[in-house]
Amino acid sequence: MLSSFGCVDSTALFATTSIDTNLAASGRRSIGSMLRFDHAILTVADLDGASQRLLDEHGLDSVPGGRHAGHGTANRLVPLGPDYLELVAVVDPTEAADSPFGRWVGAHAFADSLAGICLRTIDIVSLGRRLDLVPVPMSRVRPDGIELSWRLLGLEAALGAGLPFFIEWDVPPEDYPGRAGAAHRIDPHGISWVELGGDAERLERWLGKHDLDLRIVDGPPGLQRVGIETDAGEVVL
Repeated sequence: MLSSFGCVDSTALFATTSIDTNLAASGRRSIGSMLRFDHAILTVADLDGASQRLLDEHGLDSVPGGRHAGHGTANRLVPLGPDYLELVAVVDPTEAADSPFGRWVGAHAFADSLAGICLRTIDIVSLGRRLDLVPVPMSRVRPDGIELSWRLLGLEAALGAGLPFFIEWDVPPEDYPGRAGAAHRIDPHGISWVELGGDAERLERWLGKHDLDLRIVDGPPGLQRVGIETDAGEVVL
């Protein structure tokens, strides 16, 4: 099943020279076998409208996420069990203009677009040492008062080069966003594969060895398509 969601060229707003330097230095050592899909990002112009289209076209419901302080953006989440979709939109253009992430979302949010893929790890410190990057701690409070905390690695660099970025959650698995309750019309079982444009060798150096179904296709660097396993068959965005 195809949807109205497209893909974006991730290379427009960020410099990528430092990524190539880090990749050259990192060699092929990897903890990539620990990597799992965590979430795919979709930039949208209107959170409510995009959420309704996902429900109408694919039977996938969403739940409120929250504001990204300092970035002028907000999100809604589509729980898929082990992982999830994140819909992101600019909600404060002035604040977004002062944030690299906010500007990136704003530049692509005129259409519903697949924008990035985040991979979950259980050892982000070792991964950061391999890539010569420092994890960034982040947190937010859910509407029910539960605080979620996590560490991100390689977000700005990965978005600039169309590569995956990384997350380690510092909460129990039952509090992962993918486990949230949602009124889906079908039963999703998680992201099963993704298609990425770009250089296959560069992606291999970035990730190292892994067990993920990542499919390299012709086209600009970045996320092209996402396959989601459901009880009603495969959903493809």
